Amino acid sequence: MRVEIWSDIACPWCYVGKARFEKALETFPHRDQVEVVHRSFELDPGRAKGDVQPVIRMLTRKYGMSEAQAQAGEENLGAQAAAEGLGYRTRDRDHGNTFDMHRLLHFAKEHGRQDELIQILYRANFAEERSLFTEGDERLVELAVEAGLDAGAAREVLADPAAYADEVRADEREAAELGANGVPFFVLDRAYGVSGAQPAEVFAQALTRAWGDRSPLKLIDDGGAEACGPDGCAVPQN
Repeated sequence: MRVEIWSDIACPWCYVGKARFEKALETFPHRDQVEVVHRSFELDPGRAKGDVQPVIRMLTRKYGMSEAQAQAGEENLGAQAAAEGLGYRTRDRDHGNTFDMHRLLHFAKEHGRQDELIQILYRANFAEERSLFTEGDERLVELAVEAGLDAGAAREVLADPAAYADEVRADEREAAELGANGVPFFVLDRAYGVSGAQPAEVFAQALTRAWGDRSPLKLIDDGGAEACGPDGCAVPQN
């Protein structure tokens, strides 16, 4: 079974939702047969690469809330993250464009290190003091190396604006086609969708239902065609 997760590194509920989903997956009896793929979704795709601002200021401008309301929301998110064993800095974080991070995640996917990299990027954005947005590409290269990727190759990807850009845009178009207008958005075997950072129990129910509802293969075969199998190949008889 394949589970696709549309998310953004700048999305705190994606960070929390991933932890809740993984908690459900840990206890799922068929977890070894579940493939998890991370898909790209930008919450702020129109933001210029160099446009970085404090999270609180971004929230007040985008949602029209007061600074006190924005800070209260961050405190609530911090508590939700802590309940899942995650670090979360409720003050002095910043916000910026995540397109290059998504490109790097597609590069990581090709090398089997996508899940490692996305978790490291989440941790760096939400739990660490150093910014993901103000230190340039070398900060992302450093994190890519931590995820097990080659520094030189990661640097080349980031230096080429076209590298994996089509893959990011394809993910985003697909999200729109599936009706996902927010993240996290989980799609199980292209049959079930789960929106938001649901409790682990909801994810567990979704996994069980999706697994049980998988359609068995319908074989169209009259039994008369030659084929090869574990015992060898059928030899035509004259």
